[in-house]
Formats: sequence, C-alpha cells, structure tokens
Amino acid sequence: MFENIKKEFPVFEKDPELVFLDTAASSLKPKIVIDEIMKCYSYEYANIHRGIYKLSSQLTTKYEENRKKIGKFINAESSENIIITKSATESINLVCSCFCQKYLKPGDEIIISHLEHHANIVPWQIASEKYGFKIIFVDINPSTGSLDLQDLKNKINENTKFISLTHMSNVTGSITDTETLNNYRKKYNIPLLLDGCQMVAHSPVDVKNLNCDFYVFSGHKLYGPSGIGVLYMKDKWFEKFEPYQGGGSMIDQVTTDKTTFAKGFQKFEAGTPPIVQLIGLGKSIDFVSSLNLVQIQKCEKELYNYAIEKLSKINKLNIIGHSKNKGGILSFTVQDIHPQDIALILDQKNIALRTGQHCAEPLHRKLKIDSTARASFGVYNSKNDVDKLHDGIINLINFFN
Repeated sequence: MFENIKKEFPVFEKDPELVFLDTAASSLKPKIVIDEIMKCYSYEYANIHRGIYKLSSQLTTKYEENRKKIGKFINAESSENIIITKSATESINLVCSCFCQKYLKPGDEIIISHLEHHANIVPWQIASEKYGFKIIFVDINPSTGSLDLQDLKNKINENTKFISLTHMSNVTGSITDTETLNNYRKKYNIPLLLDGCQMVAHSPVDVKNLNCDFYVFSGHKLYGPSGIGVLYMKDKWFEKFEPYQGGGSMIDQVTTDKTTFAKGFQKFEAGTPPIVQLIGLGKSIDFVSSLNLVQIQKCEKELYNYAIEKLSKINKLNIIGHSKNKGGILSFTVQDIHPQDIALILDQKNIALRTGQHCAEPLHRKLKIDSTARASFGVYNSKNDVDKLHDGIINLINFFN
C-alpha cells in the first residue's frame, strides 16, 4: 500500500492503532487539507465575488482557480460546467427540481435502481408526488450485488425521460457498467445522472468518456471537508433549466417588478458559497492526485481481494455482493450476531466500521437483510488492518458461542 501514508493524517498521531474502515461514510482528513482550511480562515478570509479590496479579490481568484481544478479533475469540458453546492444531496435535488418542473408530466417515467443511496431516491419520490410521473426501479443481481443490465434494457422505453444511477454502490461496491448503459439509452436520447460519491476518491473519473449529462460528488468522501458538493452539468442544460434557488449572486438585475438571472453556473449558486470548503476540497484533490488515482484504485483492489480471501474462510460470515467490477467496499453479516453488536465489540478493539442500512433501505429490503456491517477502504488502510478485522471477527464469533 502507500508507505508511511498515515503520517499525513493527524488522527493517527493521536491514535496510531486506530483501524478506520468507514471511508465510504466519510474519509479521514490529511494535514494538507486541515492546514489549508486553517490558513484560509486565519489569514485569507473575506466574502468573494463582491469586494474590490485585496482580501476579497485574492480569495475570489483562489476560489475560481479551485473550480478549474475540479473541472480538470473529472475532465469536464470547462470549469464553467462545474456548479458548487453544499453536498452531493443538494446537487441531486437541484437536477431533480429543475428537470422535473420543466420536462416531466403524468405518464412519464424515470429510472433509478435498488442500489441507490436515499439521496438518489427521496428527491424523485417527492417530485413524483408533485408532477405525477412514475419511478421505475431497475432490479439487481442478488448474488453479485450489481445492476441487472437486462432488466434495465427491458425497462427503457419511449416513456423513459431520465435515468439517475449510482456510479458505485455504497453497500455492495459494484460499479455501474456505463458503456452498456449508454448503449441502451442512446435510442431515446435519455439524460443521465451519475452519483459519483463513492467513485471519485478511488478511481479516475472522466465525465466526457462517461458521457453523462450530470455527475455529482461530495467533498467529505474525497478526503476533503464536509459542507461542499459538486455538480457537473453539460452545457445544454444551463439554458434549459430555470434557477433552483433565488438570492444573491445568481441574478443579473433585480427591480421591484422583475428579476433577470445570471448565466451559466452562477444561475445555480444563490447566496454566499461554501468558500473555505471549496479551498479545502482543492487541496484534497491535490492530495489524491499526488498519490495517483490509478495507483489508489490498484492498491485498494489488492486490499479488497486480500480481505475477501481472508474473510470468506470464516464460518458464519456472509459477504454481500460478489461483482467482478467493484471498489473497496465490503458489506457482510455474521450468522446469529446483530451487526450493531459486531460494531460495538470491534470498536473495543479500536476497529471502526459502519453498521445499519447505510442510507440504502430499499436495497436491504430487496436482499431480505435487516442491516449489514460494512468495511470500506481508504488510502490509509493496509493488510494489517484487514488482519485485525479478521481476528476481531473470529474473536467475537467465539465470544457469542
């Protein structure tokens, strides 16, 4: 894995024996990000896009340079295609709100899947109640935990107006086959949103190659701060969509009779933006780029394979999902032991992992599982962490027996 990488994360200075296996929920923060945030608040802070004084103008320049960095990071056509939000959830809500109010009516259909995080389910359900369209859930392959592509193909028709899918499942780790997906939706020219929250920290993302209309992700899973989200939007939608929110910054002119709106990304960025959060996100992009995302993907895949090899030998342990194309997420159950008990006992061994439904209740219902335990890997994990997880599970099984 990455030699001496833990020295980049202050939490391990305080607790060197910590085994952190919850990166899928939120990653730990490297010193480079923390220091940049502190520097900005301490010495550089002012509101941006408004002031002509030095502090404001300098931070405005830095802010927009980081927008460019994000665009380059995901290979967007331009930084002009990048909308800054407070979270990936807000990014999805923005697209859902803008698209539904203009393009969806009773009888229309949108496609999502049983793999989705609640953030890619609930907004569509709220909009469906309002506009009367149908939500069509694509099935999954229960054994692999991946999207059932044949079911997807069967459900696409002339009534399908939008597709919104996870790029990587936060429960099974399966990665969506976007090449096949694009072939299926091409006939009807169906817009596509991809939820990349679980993908961008673990693999290179190229939105041009993905050919998606929208791509969303959050900062806090990318070794960056919380309170910052990104929405990539193809050029054509900037003029087609009406504003998502009203307020300062997104206007051209305001009179007592009428408001005219700004163009491009500014039309969707009402109010004071998450200034320092974006500066921090820029540094987190520098961090993963310095490690090389291709190398990150390779190392995490090796670690996942090692974990599968070790954990699959444990009697009573059931791993959820065996897709060939997947990231470093491993959800599991242990016979006769509640996942919450698993987490509580492993926590006593300083092993931090997630339990519950992981904001994916429909998926757990589909799999007929109440909840799961989930280990998810980041750049700071190693085979030694997997060994400790393995031994911890063995010990808790022996304890309950």
